[in-house]
Amino acid sequence: MEEAEESTGKSSFHKNVAADRYRYLSNYGGSSVRRFMFFASCFVLYALVAATYAWLAFPPHIGRTDHVSSLGCREDNEGSWSIGVYYGDSPFTLKPIETVNVWRNESAAWPVANPVLTCASLTNSGFPSNFVADPFLYVQGDTLYLFFENKNPITLQGDIGVAESTDKGATWKPLGIALDEAWHLSFPFVFNYKGEIYMMPESNQIGELRLYRAVNFPLTWKLEKVILQKPLVDSTIIHHQGNYWLFGSDHSSFGAKKNGQLEIWYSHTPLGPWKPHKKNPIYNGKRNVGARNGGRPFLHDGNLYRVGQDCGENYGKRIRIFKIETLSKEEYREVQVSFDIEVSHKGKNSWNGLRQHHFVVKQLSSGGYIGLIDGDRVTSGDLFHRVLLGYASLAGAITLVVLLGFLLGILNCIVPSTWCMNYYAGKRTDTVLNSETDGFFSKKLRRMCSRLNRVPLFLRGLVKPSSKLGRLALGLILLVGVFLSCVGISYIYGGSGAVVPYSFKGHVSQFTLATMTYDARLWNLKMYVKHYSRCASVKEIVVIWNKGPPPEVTELDSAVPVRIRVEKRNSLNNRFNIDPLIKTRAVLELDDDIMMSCDEIEKGFRVWREHPERLVGFYPRYVDETMTYSAEKFARSHKGYNMILTGAAFMDVGFAFGVYQSDKARIGREFVDEQFNCEDVLLNFLYANASGSVKAVEYVRPSALVLDTSKFSGVAISGNTNQHYRKRSECLRRFSELYGSLFDRRWEFGGRKDGWDL
Repeated sequence: MEEAEESTGKSSFHKNVAADRYRYLSNYGGSSVRRFMFFASCFVLYALVAATYAWLAFPPHIGRTDHVSSLGCREDNEGSWSIGVYYGDSPFTLKPIETVNVWRNESAAWPVANPVLTCASLTNSGFPSNFVADPFLYVQGDTLYLFFENKNPITLQGDIGVAESTDKGATWKPLGIALDEAWHLSFPFVFNYKGEIYMMPESNQIGELRLYRAVNFPLTWKLEKVILQKPLVDSTIIHHQGNYWLFGSDHSSFGAKKNGQLEIWYSHTPLGPWKPHKKNPIYNGKRNVGARNGGRPFLHDGNLYRVGQDCGENYGKRIRIFKIETLSKEEYREVQVSFDIEVSHKGKNSWNGLRQHHFVVKQLSSGGYIGLIDGDRVTSGDLFHRVLLGYASLAGAITLVVLLGFLLGILNCIVPSTWCMNYYAGKRTDTVLNSETDGFFSKKLRRMCSRLNRVPLFLRGLVKPSSKLGRLALGLILLVGVFLSCVGISYIYGGSGAVVPYSFKGHVSQFTLATMTYDARLWNLKMYVKHYSRCASVKEIVVIWNKGPPPEVTELDSAVPVRIRVEKRNSLNNRFNIDPLIKTRAVLELDDDIMMSCDEIEKGFRVWREHPERLVGFYPRYVDETMTYSAEKFARSHKGYNMILTGAAFMDVGFAFGVYQSDKARIGREFVDEQFNCEDVLLNFLYANASGSVKAVEYVRPSALVLDTSKFSGVAISGNTNQHYRKRSECLRRFSELYGSLFDRRWEFGGRKDGWDL
């Protein structure tokens, strides 16, 4: 009887549980559409805002004319290392190649600028690369061979690449991959011993230090022997006082401090056997002391120097040089010496703005010295950190959506009860119900779900959209969610934030930025200099000061030298005055109230280098037979242009300034002074007159937002648009009489294969 009652009670309990579940599922299903609409609306809103932000902030690089294969130059968590060249009278007076005015006409590199070897150099030569690092030089006569680590984007391991230069390091021709093993290779220490050329790359992944011999230099190598059964990193060999000394770091040894440890070994030959130094480890401490090798040791003025890398703030942060004072089997002593290599202040926009960790120097047959340094514009682990922060931001935005659902009363629980119960398809027996109700795991799971769902009870329906406070809270939460979505997209898809210059025929170069202004526009100038001085290819900024007391250079926040050229009189012709102090062939004349991205500037510079005889700019105009000046819309309606405004245009400083100041242009200059307008129009006529039927101007379309800062400062040069256009129409008619008409010339938009002039 008791058993029957107990059975009846259990059956009744199970029926009640089933009924509760049915009611819950009915309610859940009834509000599921509402919940779906809520989540869909929020996520669509966030997605639209994030997509709009990405479109405005990260314009696509349509048709990069580097034509870097998709196989190479991918973002890499180790960095984006590249290699630069330096020249000087000693290893301690080296200057970057762009400061010594090395010019190359075939690539319109006036001057050639660092970096001279990049991932694009290798990838475009058929050897996919994510970055190049660890340069080592080997000299044969007047030919320089550069061995380096090449990060393979397919295998994600380092190989040893080699490039050749016959012009003292200004131009490098990638020859191929010299050494490729099944493990990571780097730090290719190359040296000559008894007429044979050897390479000792880092092979710490397999726990060995290997020595290879050149069979057919520089591309074919054969394993000579394993000289140490130790996983040494960044190892070098010095021949000193009859012995060979091997410097390296063993991070696998017990108690070794990574990037803060150094050991020395010695032998009578570089082939070994090697014996450990009595003082080993020489270093085993902080990472910023320069213990880890950072290049080939070198002799200078009878002194021996070791190159180390400071890894204190980040791996490979900077280079340190040490003078070796004592090196024997029993003792070792070195002292750090000053090494002030020129570093850019452009941050991520500079190829070596954040890190330099490897240095080699060699004396050339001419007596001068050449140095090679690898540099990086991002820190180690930058990609991982950005992706992590990006997805964390998106998770935060999703969390806010869930919170908003509770506050509005749309969501009732964090974990639906159905997720915590086992449901079976088909008929549910008492045995199944017993196992669900009485199982230890089921009880624990239901208890956990119950506790989680208690959390939002006090939040449910807390925000009333009908009240002012409720609308304010609702708007604030949505705004924060939108902000987090944009931050997440920025971290994930926005890249490192670096603007990389566009190379042409293997070279990057630099230009001078010139702007004309006066005292009432100082606010514009300060913002202008701060922004554009950080662009990668800007060498110098020349401020043409037309009126009023000029500012002190120290008032301007600039990453490059700024020169203020004070003019004797206020004339628009001053823009094109011959300036012998300009050290680049390319000049970008850019009005001080135009703000565009550095990438747009770099793109225009790249196009100009293809045709340096042209006037290349961002604002096209079309002049027809009526000689009426019109805005860009008129050119678009006629599907072509024949004039480029020099308020934002690249030009050849020698030709442009020379022809503008020539006797032929004297009457035109006088008319410019009379109208106080049209200096840019005059230069277009002079270019067209000099070029004949050949294309004289070229348009580059900005793909991002361009701001006119004069609207914020309230100081505009041409306040009355109608009057301004009338004056320019008069200029068109006058210059047509003097130099010939432009209307018989027209170049269509979209003539470039890369789409940069659409």
